[in-house]
Amino acid sequence: MNKTVLHLDLDTFYVSVERLIDSKLQDRPLLVGGISDRGVVAACSYETRSYGIHSGMPMKMAKELCPEATVIKGNAGTYSKYSDMVTEIIKEKVPVFEKSSIDEFYADLSGMDKFFGCYSYASELRKTVIEETGLPISFGLSINKVVSKVATNEAKPNNQMKIDYGHEKPFLAPLSIKKIPMIGDKTYQTLRNLGLKKVKTIQDMPVDMMRGVLGVNGVTIWKRANGIDNTPVIPFSERKSISTERTFDKDTIDVVRLKSILVAMTENLAYQLRRGNKLTACIAVKIRYSDFNTYTRQLKIPYTSADHILIPKILDLFRTLYNKRLLVRLIGIRFSHLVGGNYQINLFEDTEEALNLYNALDTIRNRYGDRSVIRASAMGAKTIGRMHNPFNGQPPVVLAHRKQ
Repeated sequence: MNKTVLHLDLDTFYVSVERLIDSKLQDRPLLVGGISDRGVVAACSYETRSYGIHSGMPMKMAKELCPEATVIKGNAGTYSKYSDMVTEIIKEKVPVFEKSSIDEFYADLSGMDKFFGCYSYASELRKTVIEETGLPISFGLSINKVVSKVATNEAKPNNQMKIDYGHEKPFLAPLSIKKIPMIGDKTYQTLRNLGLKKVKTIQDMPVDMMRGVLGVNGVTIWKRANGIDNTPVIPFSERKSISTERTFDKDTIDVVRLKSILVAMTENLAYQLRRGNKLTACIAVKIRYSDFNTYTRQLKIPYTSADHILIPKILDLFRTLYNKRLLVRLIGIRFSHLVGGNYQINLFEDTEEALNLYNALDTIRNRYGDRSVIRASAMGAKTIGRMHNPFNGQPPVVLAHRKQ
């Protein structure tokens, strides 16, 4: 049986939500993101793209390119609410689905042609989302995730496309190589320097040549250019929070040590958020004293996954909880109210320099481990870290408290 994979993408999601809230923004150039000159564009309307504006661009540059654009700071909590509405609709309608980000979904419809007709069923699903939420949404339908995602991007805005079985290579062939998922600016420039422009050129190349240029990634790109992708649709399992805590072998009142561990915990969990493309809007600190009395205090904050924002707030919560007269048995932190989204375009008040720094640090951690790069103030906490991605769609792994 041939697989049938559906890819759904909410068109210019942040912009569409803002226009749903305020109809005066319809058909006007709109930028969502950091409102200061040092902010970053989180999303932009189609009207602004003809000016060369794109997500992740410095807001100052975007406003220079399109001075007449309306700039909105954005509210990630509102976007999360609308994303949840769409998620609930999809959850009720399809047998297996994967939520890959706040505005993007995959669904495995394999075998449904016998009873429903996959394209007709997908069309009805898209119609239901539009009618019940008011948000524009596009979809692509094919035998795998990669081809379906490319088809969705070709169908936009607010449209749909089906790629029949056996037509994957002819569909991809005339497209720009930049349309292949995984090809970013740097890889694109490398391939363009080799004279590659269209996907068909990659299709006609020996796979060993691509391996020689880009290594293992070159093989993956070659397969995707040829419409080959066996990545499964991972059943959706929404994780509501992420946390860590440490029980001490010997109760302590060493404040310097406690703060060092809290910094290490926060730094590590923030990295896990970014690795899973997540943001948090609620943080909490827990302290258990030697008499086993346990106290927790939480704080709601703007959505973020940035260390330099989270660490000071965690330490402030600790200071309000800590009783200097009692020995501490356990400390812990928790991040909740999580939403999906790439941190690079969701730190509304952050700067381009900060985004580049986090990207560089996380690249090192992805390759060499969680603690390959840490703050000096966190060096005393030697057991903070984890080997798995907590946002891989699987249930959380329950571990016994590690000793500190």
